[in-house]
Amino acid sequence: MAGPIFQALPGFRDFTPRECAVRNYLFETWRGVARRFGFVEYESPILEDTGLYLKKSGGELSTQLFRFEDQGGRDVTLRPEVTPSLARIAAQHQRDFPKPLKWFEIGQCFRYEKPQKGRGREFHQFNVDILGEAGPSADAELIALAIETMLSFGFVAGDFVVRVSDRKAWTDYAAANGVPEERVTDFLSIIDKIERDKPEALAQKLAEFSLTPEDVRGFIADPANASAAYLAIQEDLAARGFGDFVELDLSIVRGLAYYTGVVFEVFDSKKSMRAVAGGGRYDTLIATISDGAADMPVTGFAMGDYVIRNLIEETTHAAMQMEVWLQRNAAACDIYVVVADETKRAESLQLVTSLRRAGISADLPLANAKVGKQFQHAEKCGARFALVVGAEYPELKLKVLASRTEESGYASTAIDWLTDRLLQPDGPLLA
Repeated sequence: MAGPIFQALPGFRDFTPRECAVRNYLFETWRGVARRFGFVEYESPILEDTGLYLKKSGGELSTQLFRFEDQGGRDVTLRPEVTPSLARIAAQHQRDFPKPLKWFEIGQCFRYEKPQKGRGREFHQFNVDILGEAGPSADAELIALAIETMLSFGFVAGDFVVRVSDRKAWTDYAAANGVPEERVTDFLSIIDKIERDKPEALAQKLAEFSLTPEDVRGFIADPANASAAYLAIQEDLAARGFGDFVELDLSIVRGLAYYTGVVFEVFDSKKSMRAVAGGGRYDTLIATISDGAADMPVTGFAMGDYVIRNLIEETTHAAMQMEVWLQRNAAACDIYVVVADETKRAESLQLVTSLRRAGISADLPLANAKVGKQFQHAEKCGARFALVVGAEYPELKLKVLASRTEESGYASTAIDWLTDRLLQPDGPLLA
């Protein structure tokens, strides 16, 4: 038998109910941490003028755009990242809010790149930014938020590390070694790939700047090259109890052209040392986007849903935490009303309506079905309890599906009874 005619495009995903539940776990964790740190949520358009991305993102990203001309003749692009949109919004509305601005967004992005594990052509991204504060305390606050996010997903010390660098240290190094100003971005792109390039290719690229791999590796290895900003950030994070999560690594420069100072990446320290999140300071982007009409220092980071989900599923304790959340939040309903006597359907409808109005997630069969089939459906949809409405109504039977135990109650007190019961464990009723 032939398969379906249409399928999701390469690099795009269908979100079934289970997938949506996992996504909601990520989103709610992100949102909860951001709010605990005093950040407020905003939302930017998914479609922007292409010039917004070409103006400053630069490099490889400009070749990965989902770009087209709309019916009005405008050159537009599905956003590949959120930061340029944030810069545009901040430039436009900066006078409307007290500074510093602590903003976050959870948004969908699109990049036309080769689909592979941990990377697709569409993805959701958690973006967190502080606008209007130039000091290293803002960078430390963001790194602390990134660490707290990882801990909130159930990771522990040793599961991840935050590697911090300073892009300004590299621009100073480039200037001191005669790298032309117009080629600094090309030079930084080489440094960004220093761990991935083959030795021969790396040597050939650096030779264009009269440098060797030994030169740049020596610079990376020397702790004396740590910037004052890094030292201030380390001191701040140590005061929060996060000092052991952070290390200096000057090989981190971040690929996007708009970074201007401290940059950092969160790495999985047990598996492939892949980057889980990354960001840094981009103090000139708002001025660039607005052609000088607005100017504000900014620091921010982003975390995508692909890699963090993979890492959660590969880390036993984090995966267990997610599964517990899913058991409580992914079920279609908490209570499934079993209509054991079809002559009591009207009473069953009244009961399920009352439960829903009381804030209890409840469902019932839409058509006549055997009682056994109804119980099977209740279990398949993840209900915790089956509430049986039969000939003995207004007496009700409550089946605890996990433990197969049974309790009794009456329709007149069902709301209070079941509200209290939902707060109990899924075992026999506690006294």
